[in-house]
Amino acid sequence: MKKYSVGIDLGSRMSKIVILDSKSIIYSDVKDTGVNPKNTAKQLFERALSKLKISENEIINIFSTGYGRNIVPFADKRITEISCHAKGVNFLFPDARTVIDIGGQDSKAILLDSNGKVTDFMMNDRCAAGTGRFLEVVANILELTVNEMSRISACGNVELEINSTCVVFAESEIVGLISQGKKPIEIIYAVHRSVAKRILNLISQLHWKEPVVFTGGVAKNKGMQKAISSALKTEIIIPENPLITGALGAAIFASEDL
Repeated sequence: MKKYSVGIDLGSRMSKIVILDSKSIIYSDVKDTGVNPKNTAKQLFERALSKLKISENEIINIFSTGYGRNIVPFADKRITEISCHAKGVNFLFPDARTVIDIGGQDSKAILLDSNGKVTDFMMNDRCAAGTGRFLEVVANILELTVNEMSRISACGNVELEINSTCVVFAESEIVGLISQGKKPIEIIYAVHRSVAKRILNLISQLHWKEPVVFTGGVAKNKGMQKAISSALKTEIIIPENPLITGALGAAIFASEDL
């Protein structure tokens, strides 16, 4: 009988699950965390078992990570998201030396050695201005979706500046730019460049090296990809599904803990 390992990343905005058969990814899923994170984790797990047609007896380990890792009642062990993102990225890109992760409520810069071990990291979890939440606020002001902002910003090139480093003041600044008749493409491009500058400030506190991998939900945003690559003056690598690296790392830890 085959045995499977499970990683669940219960984030503040999105929750993810990855299931491994040995060291191969056989299943992944993503779901809004919502107002009942415990129930979300349970739904992700039960949906996975149903779709794969496997039983709980075939699961060797379930490891949780992320914002809500301590409230997944059926987890066998809890691992920090820093370690899990590092492990997941190293699995996908063994040569990676730096990870930038931007989620809904925080952003992280993680340094890896040649074995994929964490050597240093910096984290911003006290201000929304460098996170996915800030982009959602801006999208609401401009009456756009985040996906629409991504497509528009990827075509931008106007060097409009947003100087506020607090999301509340930045929101007021954006409203002011609208009243001045600035175009949405100019504002969106400036917002993405502002977030990228915050990431540059974060990562500059570390002795970071290339290659750089960009993960988290915000990594799907082509405008942010362009802005961060420009700020760091280097090409960045985007996983096929940048949302699941934390859950993948948790599943790998679960598979190794036999």
